[in-house]
Amino acid sequence: MARYKGPKAKIARRFNEPIFGHSKALQKKAYPPGQHGRGRRRKQSEYAIQLMEKQKAKYTYGVLEKQFSNMFKKASSKSGITGEILLQMLESRLDNVVYRLGIAPTRRAARQLVGHKHVTVNGEIVNIPSYNVLPGDIVGVREKSKSLELVTESLAGNSVQKYPWLEWDKSSMSGKIINIPTREDIPENIKEQLIVELYSK
Repeated sequence: MARYKGPKAKIARRFNEPIFGHSKALQKKAYPPGQHGRGRRRKQSEYAIQLMEKQKAKYTYGVLEKQFSNMFKKASSKSGITGEILLQMLESRLDNVVYRLGIAPTRRAARQLVGHKHVTVNGEIVNIPSYNVLPGDIVGVREKSKSLELVTESLAGNSVQKYPWLEWDKSSMSGKIINIPTREDIPENIKEQLIVELYSK
């Protein structure tokens, strides 16, 4: 299962955002990594800005280059605003939904839970992080996995009420996808139009 395995703090500092969750590195070193991180950098080109935005989206959702490119092709083939559809597709990934429901503290942890068969969709075990969930689907924790320390600790601080497109049932430890999220429902600081412009070149 391909995934990014490189340094996390360095990536977070590059974008000056907690891409992989809370990072002490951002508080201690609020400047880009590298020996010239503190120095003045020359103005970035339009291409560089667009590329940075794409990289930020990829790292945020844990998607590699080929997978991201394929998702963009699918998004551009659908009717509607391409950038918004792309973000909706990323949000509809099973690992992201598990993270949004509060079952896991980070997307990386959610990906691991899915891969290790701790998550169900409509009562069936699904171990594919990129699985696309649809409105009406119910995502839950497998019965044998409900006592996992990672899951119980994460659910203790469950904040699913922040996302109006999800509905959490505490008693069954499962969540229902009410609808596809609108752009206003997606809190990520991603300028999707820049990504569209990059791929349009």
